[in-house]
Amino acid sequence: MIKHRPASALLPELRERIARHALPPGTKLPENDLAREFGVSRAKVRDAFGVLEQCGLIQRIPNRGAVVARLDLSQVFEIYAVREMLEGLCVRLAVERAKAQSWQDLVQLFGRPMETIVKRGEFEEYIANLDRLRTRTLEAAGNSVLAEMLDSINDKTREIQRRIIILPGRAAEGLQQHRAVLAAMRKGDAAKAEDLRRANIRSSREYLERFKNFVL
Repeated sequence: MIKHRPASALLPELRERIARHALPPGTKLPENDLAREFGVSRAKVRDAFGVLEQCGLIQRIPNRGAVVARLDLSQVFEIYAVREMLEGLCVRLAVERAKAQSWQDLVQLFGRPMETIVKRGEFEEYIANLDRLRTRTLEAAGNSVLAEMLDSINDKTREIQRRIIILPGRAAEGLQQHRAVLAAMRKGDAAKAEDLRRANIRSSREYLERFKNFVL
């Protein structure tokens, strides 16, 4: 007897597989196989494909079906330009709408604990804590449209971000930048936090440009 995954997991699971490159760019997505795996109709699979296509994660090609979309270098840099603006806005809104002391636990986390994580090269833990910061900031910002846009960008670039983090010196430099952002958030300085977050994204983009042959 075939054990199906929950039908509700179809869309989030496909997004996760694409973001983590478990389904690399160019991979074909067979409707029949996915329908069997998740115990859903092909119509449900096509509905999920529609959402993924709208997010720019897949392409539906005549006579070939759905395939995972490829990002070229120019698209990646365009995405980072937009991401810089949106991430800055998100931080500013979060600081304006949340109490300054609400960030204290993250200030502490990004102190010695994260420093130890970086020294040990525990990149999965590092990334998990960045995701924790990201989630808290999005929640505090309280803007569903902004959250949707940033989620879409994150889906497209998550694997690239992971590869940048493991580049020589990037995790340590990034940690210092995140500490500075959090310090401004803890002080309730929305404008400074926005500027620092935008600088952090620009720095990440610069690493990408320097190491593009390795990252992409």
